[in-house]
Amino acid sequence: MKMTTFYTREGTNQEWHVVDAQDQVLGRLATRVSSVLRGKHKPAYTPNADVGDFVIVVNADKVRFTGKKMTDKSYYRHSGYIGGLKETTPEKVLGSKHPERVIEWAVRGMLPKTRLGDRLFTKLKVYAGPDHPHQAQQPKPLAVNEKERA
Repeated sequence: MKMTTFYTREGTNQEWHVVDAQDQVLGRLATRVSSVLRGKHKPAYTPNADVGDFVIVVNADKVRFTGKKMTDKSYYRHSGYIGGLKETTPEKVLGSKHPERVIEWAVRGMLPKTRLGDRLFTKLKVYAGPDHPHQAQQPKPLAVNEKERA
């Protein structure tokens, strides 16, 4: 009897999911979204292949933080020049022009830091309001909490 290992082909059987981020805790939401982007919810998960699904996150500006993270947590970026370190808080980012970046940064940090991770990140679509332009893909609602999954 010959033993063979089954490998899933990339890009096959990809679905679209929509998540409402209103009153969801950021870390729990990002963990679930990154897992679906990766494809870990599928039985044919392959670590070195893009077998995950597309995820649409709506109401990103209404995401919730626990404790005092809204004011005490810091996001850093550097301009590349001497003394060019910039710091901001989630409170400032959510009140700015692009509040969806908080979710993007959280999910991006949970994906692989490789070319595969870059490709997976393009399958994440985040919108600040309740509307999104992906109705033609017929996205299915994605359960984030344990209560919703049961």
